[in-house]
Amino acid sequence: MDKNIAKNRAHLKRKKRVRKKILGTSERPRLCVYRSLNHVYAQVIDDVKGVTLVSASSILPEIRTASSEDDKKGVAKKVGELVAERALAQGISQIAFDRGGYRYHGRVRSLAEGARGKGLNF
Repeated sequence: MDKNIAKNRAHLKRKKRVRKKILGTSERPRLCVYRSLNHVYAQVIDDVKGVTLVSASSILPEIRTASSEDDKKGVAKKVGELVAERALAQGISQIAFDRGGYRYHGRVRSLAEGARGKGLNF
């Protein structure tokens, strides 16, 4: 089996395992993280209604202009801060953190710390 195929299958297994345990409700929606090679995306989702309440990503102009000198972890922290500000503006303060099958380090951890720093409770 090709090495990349095995890594992808392992990632999907971890993602399924995490999603079995985490469900976003209207009282405690789910903060979902996706990271690609160059960017990081975050969404606050109510799984009961099937609605995305808040989103932020590193491709937004306000993040790109403010973070031209930052590394990827710095950009991820700013995305976490932005998603937290938007969630708090909608009255969301409690969330369930869905790391999406990624290890809790690097950009995923920076995003979570940025969101916590702005007032979201996990």
